[in-house]
Amino acid sequence: MRKGKFKRVLLKLSGEALMGDAAFGISPEVLTYVAVELKGLQDLGIQTALVIGAGNIFRGVSGSAAGMERTAADNMGMLATLINALAMKDALERNGVSSCVLSAIPMPTVCEPYSRQRAMHHLGKGRVVIFGAGTGNPYFTTDTAAVLRGLEINADVICKATRVDGVYDKDPLQHSDAIKFDTLTYTTVLRKRLRVMDSAAISLARDNNKPIAVFNMNTPGNIYKAISGENIGTLIQGEDHE
Repeated sequence: MRKGKFKRVLLKLSGEALMGDAAFGISPEVLTYVAVELKGLQDLGIQTALVIGAGNIFRGVSGSAAGMERTAADNMGMLATLINALAMKDALERNGVSSCVLSAIPMPTVCEPYSRQRAMHHLGKGRVVIFGAGTGNPYFTTDTAAVLRGLEINADVICKATRVDGVYDKDPLQHSDAIKFDTLTYTTVLRKRLRVMDSAAISLARDNNKPIAVFNMNTPGNIYKAISGENIGTLIQGEDHE
C-alpha cells in the first residue's frame, strides 16, 4: 500500500453520524464501518485521533434552548460524548485496532484523563486516540475541541466527516441548486457564514494555519481516502488575496 500524504490526523465525527438510519442512538453498523476504515489507516502507519460529538444522544445548545441552564446542558453534552467514545473504542478493539479514550473530564474508573503527553504516547504506540468530553469546559463545541486537540497533537490536518461531499453555499440536502466549493479560505467561511464548523473552531484553525478537510463519510472508502491525502470534498486553508 502506498504511503499516505498525512502522518498524523484528527478526525471529527458528528454524533448524528453514528445514528445511521435511526432517529437517535448508536448504529453498530456505522461503528464497524468507521473501525474498518481506521484499520486501513493504521495499516498505513498514519497516526489517528478522533473527536466525536453527541448530537445522537444530547446536544447542550438544544438543552439550553429548551430552558436548561447552559453550563448544566453543556456538561451533559460533554458526558454524552464519552458514551460515543467508549462505543467507538469497543468497535475498534473488536476489529483489531488498538485504541484508548482520553477524557477532558476526569473519570479514571472509565478511561484515562486527558493530557497531551498521554495522547502523544498512545499515538506513538500506534493506538487510535479518542478524545472525549470536548474541551472540558461549557460554551465550547466539539468542533472547537477537535481543532484544539488537533493543534495540541500537531496533526497535519483536521478531517471533518459529514453527510455531504464537501462545503456548499447552502444546504444541498434541501436545495438542488446548491454550489459546492472545492477549496475555501478560513476568512471566506467566516464571512459567508458557511455552516461547516462554528466560528470559534474556524478562527482557531485560521490563527494557527491548520487545514480542514470536509468530506462525506457515508461514501465507502472516503474516510480512508481523505486521511490518506486524496483530493475529495472541500479543503479549507490559506488567506484571501484581494
